Amino acid sequence: MASSRWEKERETLCQVCRRLVKTGLVVGSSGNVSMRLKTNDDDLVLITPMGLALEGLNPHELAVIDLEGEPVEEDLPPSSESALHLMVYRRRPDVGSVVHAHPVFSSVAAVSGREIPPIVDEVVIKIGGSVQVAEYAFPGTEELAEKAVDALGDRMAVLLRNHGLMTVGKSAEEALDNSLLVERLAQIFLYTTLSKGANPLPAEVVKIEEELYRMHRSAEKASGGPHGIGA
Repeated sequence: MASSRWEKERETLCQVCRRLVKTGLVVGSSGNVSMRLKTNDDDLVLITPMGLALEGLNPHELAVIDLEGEPVEEDLPPSSESALHLMVYRRRPDVGSVVHAHPVFSSVAAVSGREIPPIVDEVVIKIGGSVQVAEYAFPGTEELAEKAVDALGDRMAVLLRNHGLMTVGKSAEEALDNSLLVERLAQIFLYTTLSKGANPLPAEVVKIEEELYRMHRSAEKASGGPHGIGA
């Protein structure tokens, strides 16, 4: 029988999944979303299941796993990209949620292997700088997870070469908002390449805004990082 624990968190994740579909960031069963669940003992992860369309997900179809990928509850099998999500949580304790999607313009940049430079102020302040491209690795593998998190660094978004986009946030809503921001940035960047090309922000401005980003992240860590949810 499906668990009745984490009702609020399950509903929140389903709402984010529906927004992903509505905004065109994913189609059908592509893409996956997760959030960290803090219990009294261990970090657990609530994640979308394998093979089901995100738009119609039932809250009790979500899977609960630990940071090693072992099932905690008798839910559906977790996403085939669980390794990607878990690597982020292991390496980035400040992250409370991960969104992996396949938006069109971000995917164009990912397929062409083009890093998105810091061309608008908000992407530096909110994402942490340029959106880099992780080296290609086969989907669902530990190799992909390693390369993605290496390229992510301390920022909030990374392009997965020939694959799509991954964003993170302290909450599922923030991770989704970061996906929408990067997709708009990718659209601006790719359109500018059809004209004379994109002009990056002045280097001194980028440096200041990167420091603002780090100050914001440090303040969040000092206040307790992502808000974990008790069992």
